[in-house]
Amino acid sequence: MDSPDVKEASSPVMQERRRNPRQRLGRIATIKLGIGIPPRFVLVTNTSVEGVRLQLNGIDMLDMFVLLFHGAGGAARDGTYKVVWRQGQEVGAKFISPLTQNT
Repeated sequence: MDSPDVKEASSPVMQERRRNPRQRLGRIATIKLGIGIPPRFVLVTNTSVEGVRLQLNGIDMLDMFVLLFHGAGGAARDGTYKVVWRQGQEVGAKFISPLTQNT
């Protein structure tokens, strides 16, 4: 018979690798992909101090974009983001810089 310690050591456990915890958000934000491309809406499913997770809903995503939250978004903030992973219609993006007046 296995001891409880052996069972825990052999069971697959996902380890959290993020430096900052994520917060579920479920909020619509405006995404600006570039000059001449109309702004679109995306669903921000979660956020942290370092970045966001977005549900794209058919948007062809570029590697860099501006995200606008229109009010208090918790840890989420308006600014420039860079895509760090893609999976189907979801992307994870890292916060790069706050907005300037020209953005």
